[in-house]
Amino acid sequence: MEENRKSLNFIEQIVENDLKEGKNDGRIQTRFPPEPNGYLHIGHAKAICLDFGIAEEYGGICNLRFDDTNPVKEDVEYVDSIMEDIEWLGFHWENVYYASDYFQQLWDFAVKLIKEGKAYVDEQSAEEIASQKGTPTTPGTHSPYRDRPIEESLDLFNQMNSGDIPEGKMVLRAKIDMASSNMHFRDPIIYRVIHIPHHRTGTKWKAYPMYDFAHGQSDYFEGVTHSLCTLEFEVHRPLYDWFLDQLADTDYRPRQIEFNRLNLTYTMMSKRRLLKLVQENLVTGWDDPRMPTITGMRRRGYTPQSIRNFIDSIGYTKYDGINDVSLLEYAVREDLNARAIRVSGVIDPIKLIITNYPEGQVEDMNTINNPEDESMGSRRIKFSRELWIERDDFMEDAPKKYFRLTPGNEVRLKSAYIIKCTGCKKDQDGNVTEVYAEYFPDTKSGMPEANRKVKGTIHWISVQHALNAEVRLYDRLFLVEDPGGEKDKDFKELLNPDSLIVKKDCKVEEYLKDAEPGDSFQFQRIGYFNVDIDSTNDALVFNRTVALRDSWKRGS
Repeated sequence: MEENRKSLNFIEQIVENDLKEGKNDGRIQTRFPPEPNGYLHIGHAKAICLDFGIAEEYGGICNLRFDDTNPVKEDVEYVDSIMEDIEWLGFHWENVYYASDYFQQLWDFAVKLIKEGKAYVDEQSAEEIASQKGTPTTPGTHSPYRDRPIEESLDLFNQMNSGDIPEGKMVLRAKIDMASSNMHFRDPIIYRVIHIPHHRTGTKWKAYPMYDFAHGQSDYFEGVTHSLCTLEFEVHRPLYDWFLDQLADTDYRPRQIEFNRLNLTYTMMSKRRLLKLVQENLVTGWDDPRMPTITGMRRRGYTPQSIRNFIDSIGYTKYDGINDVSLLEYAVREDLNARAIRVSGVIDPIKLIITNYPEGQVEDMNTINNPEDESMGSRRIKFSRELWIERDDFMEDAPKKYFRLTPGNEVRLKSAYIIKCTGCKKDQDGNVTEVYAEYFPDTKSGMPEANRKVKGTIHWISVQHALNAEVRLYDRLFLVEDPGGEKDKDFKELLNPDSLIVKKDCKVEEYLKDAEPGDSFQFQRIGYFNVDIDSTNDALVFNRTVALRDSWKRGS
C-alpha cells in the first residue's frame, strides 16, 4: 500500500486487517445484491461504489446478485435497468447471480433445520404470530405449533410448495429463542407461500424464502468474504451468523459489515414512494430528471464521475445522518466545469440591435471552448447587427450596482465588441421589445482598444444564425428538507410546484445543431445543460442539470 495515500475508512481498515491475518486465504469477494423491484437511486449508488470499489482496491471480485425472493414486486425491466446503471457508473461485475439460483439449496437447508428440530410449520395468522412476539423488554410466547412432530412439519412444508396451500395459511419458522433480547431471534419466519409466477423460475416454486434466510446463505454459497450492507441490517447480523452456523461445514464465514445509508435533503429515497410518484403521474417516469434514480440523474445530465466524487467526499461511517443535496450539486458543477464546452443559450430572449453596425454584415468571432482546458481549443461564432440577449440583461431604470445594459452604460459582448446602450423600444403595454446600442469597432480582440475596462459582460446569439430550443428548468422535487420525515402529511403535499418550468422559443447558437442526447454544455452565465432524449434535429430540447451557483433559498 502507498505510504501517502488517503486515510482509510473503517471498512477498508477491517479488510486490511483481515488480509494481514490471512483470513479467507487472502481472498476479497464482495457482492451488490439489489432486489429487482424498482429502479436504483442515488442511495444505491453509494452501496455500488463501496461493493465494487473495495473489490477493485484490493484486487478482489464483486458479483452482482439479484435478491429475487419475492415475485410479487419483481420484474425483468428492473433487472435490465439495474445492470445498465451499474455499467454507466463505470463498474463491472465478475458474475451475475440470482437468489433464485439457490432456491433448491435453500429448500434443502430448510428441510435440514426441520429434521434437526430447528424449524417448524406454523398455521397461525400473521396477526397471531405478531402478537406472540412480545416486546424488547418482555419475552414472546410460544406458538401452539412449536413442538409439532418433525415428520408433520416436513409433510406440511412440502405441501406449502404444492400449490394447494393458500397464501397466508402457513409459514415455516426457525425455532430459536422466544425470550431472546434480539427480537429477530424470536422464531423468525423463513418461508411463506406465494402463488404469483416468478420472473425466472415460473411456477416451479410456491414457497419462497424470506430475505433474512436467503441472504447470508447466498453469500456463503458464492464465497463472499465481506458482506457490506446498510445500518438497518445491524440488528439482523446475529441472525445472519446463526443461520450460517447451522449451514457451514468449514471454518469459512462471510462477514457482515454495516455502513450508513445515503440520505439527501429535499429528496425521497423510499422505493415505494418513488413508485407512487410514477404510478400517479406526478413525474413522467422513473427517468424523470427530478427523480433521485440513477436513470433520472443520467437524463438530467449528471455524470458518472460527479456521482462517484460526491460519494467519495461524504465517505462511510457507522452513523446515519442527512447530507445536503447542495454537495451533490457542487460535485456535478465541478466535473462539468472541467469538461463542458461553453456555449451561448438565451432562455428569455429579447432583441438587441446595434444601430451603427453595417446592415447585412456578418463576422466570425473566435471563442474559447473551455477556459479550464486549453486542449479543447476554440471555435468560430457568427456576429451580426441583430442579436438575441437575455431579457434580464437590460433594465431601463437600473439600480446603482447593475452592470449590464442600461441607457448610457457600456458592456462587453462576450468574445466580441464593447457596446454602449442608447435606449429601447416598448409596446403599448410598456413591455420592452427591442434594445438599442452602438458598438466601438476598435474594441474587438486584437484591436487597439480591446483591453478597455468595462464592468459587465453579457452573452449573445446572432438572430439570423440562432436555433430555437425548448429548455426545461429542473429544481428540487420537494419543498421540505426531509420529506421522508413528514409522517403526518401526504407526501404529495410536499411537492415543489416549480420543480419543472418549461421555456419555449429559447435561442441557442448554431454550433448545437448536431448535439446528441446526453451531450452536456455550459450555457454561459446560466448553468449546465444537457440534450434530452426528446430532442430532435428539428426540435432541440435541453435539461438544466444545475445552475452555475446554488441559488436555492432555504424555506422558500
